Amino acid sequence: MNTSALIRPAWTPATIALMVVGFMVFWPLGFAMLAYIIWGDRLDGFKRDVNRATDGIFAGCRRGSDKAARWGHGSARTGNVAFDDWREKELERLNEERNKLDEMLTQFDEYARELRRAKDQDEFDRFMANRNKATSPTTTESTGSTTTTKRGKGSTLLDD
Repeated sequence: MNTSALIRPAWTPATIALMVVGFMVFWPLGFAMLAYIIWGDRLDGFKRDVNRATDGIFAGCRRGSDKAARWGHGSARTGNVAFDDWREKELERLNEERNKLDEMLTQFDEYARELRRAKDQDEFDRFMANRNKATSPTTTESTGSTTTTKRGKGSTLLDD
């Protein structure tokens, strides 16, 4: 990097001022400037790696769509027919295994959902049974006290 540049990945008055202004204007800008100050010297290698990766990704897009369709899912052929055939078979086998695993995952999710529902139902039934037990004695007592109030003119047993 050019060490005489005004804005370089170092603690210079200009970068500190830009960082402070960035925090005042919009806090992510301040963090971006701080990251540039701390890790900016690594950007050349990072930029080079990103450019290589994107060139590799978009190289397939530059080819004709008919070539990509002929190659199957955009994967390039090696030129060795035996290897390519074996690879196709292995990819198909792996795809079948993945489908089986996805189906098993779906079945397990349904099983776990049913277990949760059964557990919730059991807890609810237990709650209702406990609730009915708790309310049934008070109902009997209130029925008994209602019977005592109907016995005579007084409302308590002492009046009898």
